[in-house]
Amino acid sequence: MQAFDRRASASVFTSEKLKLQDLSDLLWAANGINRPELKKRTAPSAMNAQDIDIYVFMAEGVYLYNAATNLLDPVVAGDQRLLVAGRQAEVANASVFLVMVSDISRFPGSDDAGKLSMAAMDAGLVSQNISLFCAGTGLSTRPRATMDNVKLKEILKLKDSQHPMLNNPVSYPQK
Repeated sequence: MQAFDRRASASVFTSEKLKLQDLSDLLWAANGINRPELKKRTAPSAMNAQDIDIYVFMAEGVYLYNAATNLLDPVVAGDQRLLVAGRQAEVANASVFLVMVSDISRFPGSDDAGKLSMAAMDAGLVSQNISLFCAGTGLSTRPRATMDNVKLKEILKLKDSQHPMLNNPVSYPQK
């Protein structure tokens, strides 16, 4: 109940680097595997498609969260956070951006519009897990849809079936 009471969209972010344990806990809470015997996640997923991948943008590079191992797999070296922050200067210095990418090929059927609708729902569920974790642990975040989708698809080498959906900047609160 305290996490719900504290849940708010932050407007100020700091560049203080997140501790590895805090980042690990955040990613697991966002969309980690909480029932390993069934390969089920902390966030529900339409049709159990598990379509959401989380890309972690930090000063040193971009990583893909591997939920099976609870590790980060390197994707791109260098600071790419401005591609996520865009024109919104108030979030640009956040130490971490979590970008939710849906791979709609994981859904059955051929109705891409329907798949994108389910993808949006799944991204929202993961984003809410991020928001509640941050509220419960004293981190700052806010869900955002603004980002440079074209450049993100290019640098992440996403397939046509992969769509950036939402992002959450995350940092320690300003002191």
